[in-house]
Amino acid sequence: MDLIKPRTIAVENKDGESKEFIISRLPATVAREVVAKYPTASLPKIGDYQTSEETMLLMMRYVAVVLEDREIRLTTKALVDNHVDDVVQLLRLEYQMLEENTGFFGSGGTSGFLDSLIRKVLRSIMPTLTPLLQQLSAQATQATPNSKPQSTSKKH
Repeated sequence: MDLIKPRTIAVENKDGESKEFIISRLPATVAREVVAKYPTASLPKIGDYQTSEETMLLMMRYVAVVLEDREIRLTTKALVDNHVDDVVQLLRLEYQMLEENTGFFGSGGTSGFLDSLIRKVLRSIMPTLTPLLQQLSAQATQATPNSKPQSTSKKH
């Protein structure tokens, strides 16, 4: 499958050195999968690394580098590791792919996107967390079998 609306961008690595990559639009069903998985898989303590890595690799299949007048698509983990200098460059490349395909970051920048994502995640988990917190609170206020009953009056 050809890249959809390919565009060449320069992405800096940790040392500030730029490398050119060709990014593209994702096919609609791939984009839907990325949008569904990426945000929550990448959140610490909520997501899991395997899903995060699989989603990143899915996106990278639609990224290419040019070597000796031919495009090489980053279709495997080994190709990503061979052509992306470091994690900083990879994260910037992921950001560019997400922005190219969703426009999530838009004028609000990454903080606007992250704030929106956190609000959505909290809205989705609060109905589950609220009853659990109420149960825990009720259990904490009840006497435990090892606790001594408190006397309100002293006998002499």
